[in-house]
Amino acid sequence: MKKLADDCRYCAVVSKTNREDPIGTAGTVDEWLLVEVPQPWKSNLWEAKPQFQALLQVVEKLASRPIRYFKTRLLAIAPDKTYTNPELVRVFHYKRPQKLFAQYTKREYLLPHNQLAPLAEALLFKPQQLTRFVDYQQPTAHIREILICTHANYDRACGRFGYPLYQHLRQQYATENLRVWQTNHFGGHQFAPTLIDFPYGQVWGHLEMDTLDCLIHRRGDVAQLRPFYRGWTGLSKFEQIAEREIWMQMGWEWLNYEKTGRILAQDAGDIKKKLLTTIFKRLPCAKFKLLAERWNEQATWVKLAISYTNKEGDNWGTYTAVVKQTGTVTTKLKSGDDVPLTSVNQYRVEQFGK
Repeated sequence: MKKLADDCRYCAVVSKTNREDPIGTAGTVDEWLLVEVPQPWKSNLWEAKPQFQALLQVVEKLASRPIRYFKTRLLAIAPDKTYTNPELVRVFHYKRPQKLFAQYTKREYLLPHNQLAPLAEALLFKPQQLTRFVDYQQPTAHIREILICTHANYDRACGRFGYPLYQHLRQQYATENLRVWQTNHFGGHQFAPTLIDFPYGQVWGHLEMDTLDCLIHRRGDVAQLRPFYRGWTGLSKFEQIAEREIWMQMGWEWLNYEKTGRILAQDAGDIKKKLLTTIFKRLPCAKFKLLAERWNEQATWVKLAISYTNKEGDNWGTYTAVVKQTGTVTTKLKSGDDVPLTSVNQYRVEQFGK
């Protein structure tokens, strides 16, 4: 009984035991900025690192553009003795290249610390100034980067379950074309161990060791990965749920298709919510538009379309689907003895086809 009580302190144990489906929880991201930050990492990682305050101030300028801010992620990666130059700081910048896409475009830099904030300014706001940093850019577009959250000081589940997965991946799967990194929290602690796979931007959770061959080598039946897929960050919540169904049908080749999604119709909620959503969408304030988007994520049903094309442009089409709420499941959003349980919605795809 004590072992069970101890395990239930971890949000990931509660979530997995209750079979919470992780799909649709990856977040929607247009731009990623990854920066090497020495450990240890406190729970408030960035604020606790004075040497990174100039960088943080640059990124926080995005707050004046709420929708872009919401779709941009700043992550720390831990230096690695094999990959890292202790005299320099490494920066990855992944960006959505266009509306219809399959992989994020990648830029990697190794540069002196005093150039970090100016580089971030150029990447995020002044791309015309990137020519100043050409000498620091690394020819690593061909290298796949795997990030595992091990940020135990933010949530103990990420240390308990994330770090062993990181060690295993780092020791058994890293090659000259695949690097494995520890990262700080990026949400979804209840799905630990959770992982991001770049340049595709797929997010995974509740991972088990025997799933790794399939995930890393991209071979075998994709259906075995279904329970662990949190979604593709190029799409919104309900689009991610539908995209999993397409992938399950089309297999590995689907990852190479350029794709995008759009919402066709959805449950608008009660009269008050309908009225406020309509008003917020029409107001010029970006914060109100963002609030309307967040409200829409609580819909009980959504009709959507996902369009796709291959690189050659000779195989294209559109899938449509209706995603409906099927009920709720009890989970825990953060580890700890005094953290209450909560209910989250669960969904399934209906009326699916071309």
